[in-house]
Amino acid sequence: MLRRIMAIAHKEFMHLRRDRLTFGMIAGIPLMLTLIFGYGINQDVRHLNAGVADLARTQASRQLIEDARATQIVDPEYSVDSTQALQALLRQGKVSIGIVIPPDFANRLVRGDRPAAQLLVDGSDPTLFASARQLSQLPFSTRTPKTSLDVARRPGTFSIRALYNPEGRSAVFVVPGLCAIILTQTLVLFTAASIVREKERGNIELLINTPVQTYELMIGKIIPFIVIGYIQITIILLLGVVLFNVPIAGSLINLYFAAGVFIAATLSMGLVVSAQAQTQFQAFQISILTLLPQVLLSGFIFPFDGMPRAVQIFSELLPVTHFLRILRGIVLRGATPAEVWPDIWPLFVIFLALMTLAVARFRKRLD
Repeated sequence: MLRRIMAIAHKEFMHLRRDRLTFGMIAGIPLMLTLIFGYGINQDVRHLNAGVADLARTQASRQLIEDARATQIVDPEYSVDSTQALQALLRQGKVSIGIVIPPDFANRLVRGDRPAAQLLVDGSDPTLFASARQLSQLPFSTRTPKTSLDVARRPGTFSIRALYNPEGRSAVFVVPGLCAIILTQTLVLFTAASIVREKERGNIELLINTPVQTYELMIGKIIPFIVIGYIQITIILLLGVVLFNVPIAGSLINLYFAAGVFIAATLSMGLVVSAQAQTQFQAFQISILTLLPQVLLSGFIFPFDGMPRAVQIFSELLPVTHFLRILRGIVLRGATPAEVWPDIWPLFVIFLALMTLAVARFRKRLD
């Protein structure tokens, strides 16, 4: 009995040694997840992009801005002349927090009966509200212009105003993000399995012998899944509105246009997976491997601004990162096409790059 068991075990070891994909995932998944959670994920959010509307323009107000910068919670990158301009920066997604210093800042500071300044926060991300609350509770110190004496300001220097999700409901934050995650999970797997299934059944050779070009085969394969993607995103948004009262502040036409570009980029990723996989099980393995970084590093679960700069640069190569910004911009903030264009054109580039790679890789493996 022991000899037979060891013979079966030896057979499995031989199979694993020949199956390079499975053997690579044995070490690859623990390595990838350890690096992502150990290096890339950081719940202590720092260096948030901030805008400042300094309506007082005094030495005390400038000192307040420097004090806020010194906390390392925010990095004031933009200076505007009005609260409306600051709200426009928030709607465009250029800043996460806005600092409003009113014209009577010095008087408020002296009286101490109410907050001397205000924080405008993008409430579509709950982690940003927590960072703003942390900033508002810190005791700041500055000097008066005349006496040059330190003025201690008690916690409560800032009042907080959450925009786009004032109630702080998690569904408002999660449901739009689910559109990107669910589409990525299903479309990559469906597309990859569709091509690999043709290989396993021998149908792909029949298609190659027809006048159909490789790129025509690829495009024809993804068209049905584009329709599936639109059906899925419609179902998710409909459930979000009906069951969870998720508001849609922007244009659905703009949203569906951006969704089409994202779906095309995601499907092209599935084509790349199909060119690498030989069986449907391998296609499933690689699809899961491509999904994990996109879920963890796109800003869906963990704050994007809390990641190291190198990880943020890598995350910009992931389609989900851009589509999440588009979704939250249009659905929650009512962003216009011009305001989300900086995240739409990268999806075009990703689609063209992955489609070119898929066509080249597909031809190379089947010749």
